[in-house]
Amino acid sequence: MTTTRRKFLTTSALGGAATLAAPAVRAQSTIRWRLQTYAGAALGAQVAKPAIDMFNAIAGDEMQIDLYYADQLVPTEELFQAMQRGTIDAVQSDDDSMASPTEVTVFGGYFPFASRYSLDVPALFNDWGLNEIWAEEYEKVGVKHISAGSWDPCHFITSSPITSLDDLQGKRVFTFPTAGRFLSQFGVVPVSVPWEDVEIALQTREIDGVAWCGITEAYEVGWADICSHFLTNNISGAWIGHFFANMDRWNELPEHLRNLMATCFEQSHYYRQHWYWAGEARLRTEGDKLELTSIPDAEWGSVEGAARDFWEEIAAESDTKRRVVEVFRAYNAAMDKAGRPYRYS
Repeated sequence: MTTTRRKFLTTSALGGAATLAAPAVRAQSTIRWRLQTYAGAALGAQVAKPAIDMFNAIAGDEMQIDLYYADQLVPTEELFQAMQRGTIDAVQSDDDSMASPTEVTVFGGYFPFASRYSLDVPALFNDWGLNEIWAEEYEKVGVKHISAGSWDPCHFITSSPITSLDDLQGKRVFTFPTAGRFLSQFGVVPVSVPWEDVEIALQTREIDGVAWCGITEAYEVGWADICSHFLTNNISGAWIGHFFANMDRWNELPEHLRNLMATCFEQSHYYRQHWYWAGEARLRTEGDKLELTSIPDAEWGSVEGAARDFWEEIAAESDTKRRVVEVFRAYNAAMDKAGRPYRYS
């Protein structure tokens, strides 16, 4: 068949138009989140950065999380509000420090004698029902509770020795709100300063010490270079901390990225568990910066007894708090009954 000039032009024009009308293929822009941790840069390098680096390496161009340390974007006590508003997308913190307006806030950080060992925390959340309670509470305020994990035990690290409860009288101590509320009955004076200012406050003797961490963290952030003594008695076996996200931002993510984030954060919990556990023993036996002191068990027993009274005080404040305290009671009773290796006394 002979192709006429008219047919050729018509066919070419249609083909050209079809080619020009085809949409351009554009790469999807990278999802970017901002996460702020409660920890300063030195500590954040251990408790937050490995998980964020892992997530970013795996997610690649699809999503990246920008990590910020204590007070870099907002003060720690404003973390919850900033996340709830969407000013930042995610947070690593305990409930207490970020001033969460939930019924479970009082249990964040160090709830006195709720745990004996760091493994108690994931057991309580994953196997004894605390995950469900936290999820319910945070859903009410538009925040996703991603997961909970344990940090180090809570000890006094001070500029003078503590060998009896009398030595606590008048001690100005940087600590968590709930821990400070509990310890004040023993004469401790809780002092609130920004985390990054603790070192200066110790140097100027604005505070006499901290009840904020274990010995690993004291060495890691430099407090062991300023203080002189470490009290081996602790008010809790492990700090309870979490990863949270703005609920709308969380729901916008595809499922595989939500799963990846949860997995990386779970790896973070595992890493901290053995990093702190190993460090606590190593630095007590090999560290040369802090002198170890102890309060006799018989005397310290009154502190443990006061903690049980404190639990009852908290349980009476609301039904949700009562539910959490009931879990602590049942769990610790089971551990005591189980005996070794769960409990030694």
